[in-house]
Amino acid sequence: MATWSTHRIFSSHAQGHNLKPSVSNNNFDHLRTSNPSMIKVELPEIPSLVLKAASSIIKTSSVKLLDAFVDSAFQFVDQPLLPSQSNFAPVEEIGHRVAVDVADGNIPDDFPQGVYVRNGSNPMFGAQKTAKSMFGKSNEIWVEGEGMLHALYFSKDSHGEWTVSYHNKYIQSETYELQKRRNKPAFLPATEGDSLAVLSALILNSLRFGRPDKLLSNTNVFEHSGKCYTISENHMPQEIDISTLNTIGNWKLSAIWNRPFTSHPKKVPGTGELVIMGFNAQKPYLEVGVLSANGQKFLHRVDLKYNRCTFCHEIGVTQKLIRFEKEQIARIGVMPRYGTADSIKWFEVATASVFHLFNCFEEEDNEVVVRGCRAQGSIIPGPDLGLNKFEWYSRGFKLVNSVDQKEINSQDGALFSCAYEWRLNMETGVVNERNLTGDEFSMDFPMINESFVGTKNKFGYAQVVDSFGSSNAGTVKYGGLAKLYFDENQIGNEEKVKVEYHMLPKNTYCSGATFVPKTGLGLEEDDGWIISFVHNEDDHKSEAYIVDAKRFSSQPVARIALPSRVPYGFHGTFVSA
Repeated sequence: MATWSTHRIFSSHAQGHNLKPSVSNNNFDHLRTSNPSMIKVELPEIPSLVLKAASSIIKTSSVKLLDAFVDSAFQFVDQPLLPSQSNFAPVEEIGHRVAVDVADGNIPDDFPQGVYVRNGSNPMFGAQKTAKSMFGKSNEIWVEGEGMLHALYFSKDSHGEWTVSYHNKYIQSETYELQKRRNKPAFLPATEGDSLAVLSALILNSLRFGRPDKLLSNTNVFEHSGKCYTISENHMPQEIDISTLNTIGNWKLSAIWNRPFTSHPKKVPGTGELVIMGFNAQKPYLEVGVLSANGQKFLHRVDLKYNRCTFCHEIGVTQKLIRFEKEQIARIGVMPRYGTADSIKWFEVATASVFHLFNCFEEEDNEVVVRGCRAQGSIIPGPDLGLNKFEWYSRGFKLVNSVDQKEINSQDGALFSCAYEWRLNMETGVVNERNLTGDEFSMDFPMINESFVGTKNKFGYAQVVDSFGSSNAGTVKYGGLAKLYFDENQIGNEEKVKVEYHMLPKNTYCSGATFVPKTGLGLEEDDGWIISFVHNEDDHKSEAYIVDAKRFSSQPVARIALPSRVPYGFHGTFVSA
């Protein structure tokens, strides 16, 4: 493509180095949905079936010997949770849908029927694990629990009365089923720890199971072409039946895409194409793909020719490639949707860590605007093995006056995240950056009305927590939601954007918040609601809140009591029925 496309591709990445009764199902039917090579030898007197059986016996025996070695040489121990982390502990499956009540308020008449579903980490065997052996210690990190879906189903009867039910269920990946059959942890932790312990874990996992790590599928839920999928960066998406939360199987996209892809694929405005990417520890380190609107065909695939593997979490449309590195320069790249590595235009930006984007779009003066949540350091993987986690998080979220001006190597405020904007001039190569929101609250997990993805939008939303500061003795006390007004009159100057807050009760925090738009003609961008799971750490109860996006600071229009604690998790979505 000789000219810049109206729709480009944008990805951001951050590095983690030293970074009541059972309820019947509603009708959501429209949303359902190598062996090693052998050396050829001349053994005519031995039937091939016998050879295959012998090979299988040898392989099975080898795996059993390795299992026996792991059982005798490695000890799995639970990682303790801090007192402030009680809602990160896993919960059990309920097993069926349970009717729930609206504890306060009413579900709006024009709220859409459908499913609000959120993904998250839910360790199978009670806690994240550490493995101890003669090789040292290796740890799972806080994002590595098996994926569990938590869903709220909204349906109306013939009289217009609402029925709401709740369901939770593990995502039944291949490695989940393997560990369930064994009834014990099988994979050795291989993300963090002593070098020899990590190396031995990678080797033993690969020899025993054919892969170095578990299939987590715990990060996001998305819909494409009438089907729903769960995803995390280390595997292909897995299709789920939204009405039962059963796992249907891996999404077999195409023989040409044999690698994981981003937890945040994006639909191209106007065409419905799905833009994805996938990073790998081996070359090619990062590739971008464009999938057809019907989900059946790859339209484009390109190797971006990175010279190292970098953890990349999100991609957006109207595009580009964002690259944040701590040891080298940080760059944002802009690429046509059907471009190549050679067609990327790079922009150097201030070093930082970005996991999530509000949106990106193009201005008439040939500027690409990127808005996301930016911190100095990465919360993944977390503190190094052996460090005091409470101290690490406390210092990282400490209140600072100018986060973007802090020293890169300073831990104070390194995890504090603010809304941030990059304006990239495609003609001059000039970059203008600014902090949009200041330092009142740390915010992340941004969202918008998805009808405006890739186009210029007026509003953004995010989850917020108050920061650690000297006045609160290192204890986070408040969580909530933020609504950002991207006022056109402020674009291009140094003023902060207007922010409106919906703060939750003391010691109450939300997760998986998503924007649910109203449907119909003549509606404005913020006609809709924010729905989120919330948890009160004083009474240990979980609810779902529905907040009117136009009356954002007002009380929730509905609070829905839940039959089970819902642990803090990651991303959610609303699937309309």
